[in-house]
Amino acid sequence: MKREDLEGLGIEKDSVDKIMEWNGNDIEAEKAKTVAAEGERDNYKSQLDTATTELDKFKDMKPEEMQATIQKLQGDLKAKEDEYAAKEADRIFTDTLKEAIRTAGGRNEKAVMALLDVDTLKASKDQTADIKKALDTTKESDAYLFGADEPINNPVGPTGGGASGDNLASIRAAMGLPAEKKKEMR
Repeated sequence: MKREDLEGLGIEKDSVDKIMEWNGNDIEAEKAKTVAAEGERDNYKSQLDTATTELDKFKDMKPEEMQATIQKLQGDLKAKEDEYAAKEADRIFTDTLKEAIRTAGGRNEKAVMALLDVDTLKASKDQTADIKKALDTTKESDAYLFGADEPINNPVGPTGGGASGDNLASIRAAMGLPAEKKKEMR
């Protein structure tokens, strides 16, 4: 979806901005799912490669040696599963933190994350509440990292300057047009 396509349909800029925001959120959600699936795929591929390599070693082994090797492989497999689980938990935490920063109106995720004690938040029992509290504290101390809460930052109508009739007369004179005659009401 392109902004130009929506604007070509005659949709107002505010509506286009909102639609593009929703589309961006959907895309980010799908990217997160893709990253998770790729991580699982890589984990399974690594397990398969390890198992295949170790099975090749069993061809010429005695049963006693096989039992010891099997136990070692089970330990290695458990270690890889634990490593993957830790990586996945870290990724989920990071995604949760980034989403919370976006929801709080953070302008730059990395800059906001640098101000947070990420290790303490990771170890927290109630991560959602603690992340919100930490973001509120950061928002108070470093408000420039977050968007403004004001509904309109730039007004839409004319802002000061003299009467519009004087401006119109000046513009007409600059264009070489005669002064506009006032219409009389009868």
